[in-house]
Amino acid sequence: MADFFSWEWVFDHLDDIWEQTMEHLLLTVIAVFFGLLISLGLSVYVLGNRRAYAPITGFTGLLYTIPSLALFAFLVPITGLSVLTAEIGLVSYTLLILVRNTVAGIDGVPLPVLEAAAGMGYTRRQLLWRVQIPLALPVIIAGVRIAAVTTIGLVTVTSLIGLGGLGFFILRGLSLFFSPVGTTQIIVGVVLSVVLAIIVDLALVGTQRVLTPWARSKEAV
Repeated sequence: MADFFSWEWVFDHLDDIWEQTMEHLLLTVIAVFFGLLISLGLSVYVLGNRRAYAPITGFTGLLYTIPSLALFAFLVPITGLSVLTAEIGLVSYTLLILVRNTVAGIDGVPLPVLEAAAGMGYTRRQLLWRVQIPLALPVIIAGVRIAAVTTIGLVTVTSLIGLGGLGFFILRGLSLFFSPVGTTQIIVGVVLSVVLAIIVDLALVGTQRVLTPWARSKEAV
């Protein structure tokens, strides 16, 4: 074990590991937050203009297919080696997942529920924010979970532009040609990225349970 993994390096760099982990988490949270905001806006627009669904999903699908390295290389001359460059790329990759799940979740609200709410005098805006979106939360949060886990993986790539959180250790470890210290950094970066993805996913599951208590009641029955 000591031949390829150095616990001494780990204990000597706990502060660096914590700092890069927090940077990784922060980049992820910012990307998913703004991706969700943009997706909600696009989804609301689509609900009132159904013809816009295909162009919007087509464009966001195109963004999703662009290799991350190519996208960052395209952005660097425009926005530089900055957090903005990283976030433009990361947010772009969340949009397709979040728009599709948001629209699907809202479309899945039963018609009798909508008719009952309309009969109680709800306006279209009240219907959207008080009925449709709350009932669509399980599907929306499912999309957020996928987007968050995907983003955690993509954040490692931003190490190539001087960011990347845990990707910093992976990149630096590769540059050391698999020496014990280099291998240690690669393992630390990979393992902590997986652990972070699991923790974030579980946190979102817990958030969903808190925000949708009626779903728990239904499961109990």
